[in-house]
Amino acid sequence: MILEIHAMFSFFKKKSPAPEVQSAATPLASPELPPATGVVASVASAAPMPEPAARQGWMDRLKAGLRKTGSSITTVFTGTRIDDELYEELETALLVADTGVKATEHLLQDLKRRVKESKATEPAQVKTLLADAITDLLTPLQKPLSIGDHHPTVIMVAGVNGAGKTTSIGKLTKHLADEGLSVLLAAADTFRAAAKEQLAVWADRNTVEIVSQQGGDPAAVSFDAVSAGRARGRDVVLVDTAGRLPTQTHLMEELKKIKRVVQKADGTAPHEVLLVIDGNTGQNALAQVKAFDDTLGLTGLIVTKLDGTAKGGVLCAIAREKPIPVYFIGVGEKLEDLETFNAREFAQALLS
Repeated sequence: MILEIHAMFSFFKKKSPAPEVQSAATPLASPELPPATGVVASVASAAPMPEPAARQGWMDRLKAGLRKTGSSITTVFTGTRIDDELYEELETALLVADTGVKATEHLLQDLKRRVKESKATEPAQVKTLLADAITDLLTPLQKPLSIGDHHPTVIMVAGVNGAGKTTSIGKLTKHLADEGLSVLLAAADTFRAAAKEQLAVWADRNTVEIVSQQGGDPAAVSFDAVSAGRARGRDVVLVDTAGRLPTQTHLMEELKKIKRVVQKADGTAPHEVLLVIDGNTGQNALAQVKAFDDTLGLTGLIVTKLDGTAKGGVLCAIAREKPIPVYFIGVGEKLEDLETFNAREFAQALLS
């Protein structure tokens, strides 16, 4: 059965079964590496976390989060005339919002065409047409995450330190587990202090298992996790890789190694390679997408920290220059602040 993650993370309604209690697992040998001393541990049950908010509540948070980005754009439409000055001001506002030169040029050309075809006469009408243009630009990024073609579905997650990678993995784990999917976490971020402990907290909250080792080789941990996921019939294996900058060539090579070793554990894996990017970083986020895609072949993005940023237009730049699907966007630290991406919602929230 193929399962898609749609709006509000609605999969199906049965509750997640309690995980079976596991003792320390015998390490699984990697064909490329010395065997990791990974331990698959069952974690104690935690207090239930709140259910995701209604979609309208999400829209309210999204509008609030994008207010800094949108305010500089929407002020352009407070005048009384549609003229060259309006388009010049809009161009500046889009560039300031980190929409990027290519996406800004595309949107302006598309908008002028729509204004002409609709015979719009008021700036307020132009604002509505811009929302339509942004929606069309972003629609190719709107794609559901599919779970179920492979058992387990192996999801490798990358991102620079500080982007919210491990927290996003924890939130995604919660939604998956709540909907009846069995999840195994791989703590392959072995270089960052407390990364394993941070992921273990999420494992405890979600009552899922975690494969980890202290200061070991991240590729070996990943191999053990995928092998254990297959042996135990888990639906999803989420691999938390070490955070790194795309300019650190030797560290990016480590990511290639993780992917290569995961493929040795499962010839079809990884089935998804996700990059978590910080929406506050604007054009730098686009540069990260290009670099990580060149290294790993990305299948999807998670865009975090869109709340309070003035650079939310970066999604338009991504759509124009590197149209990799955006599975989720985040506007805060709470569980309900990570949601599926919808192009129309984003455009409306941006220009609200």
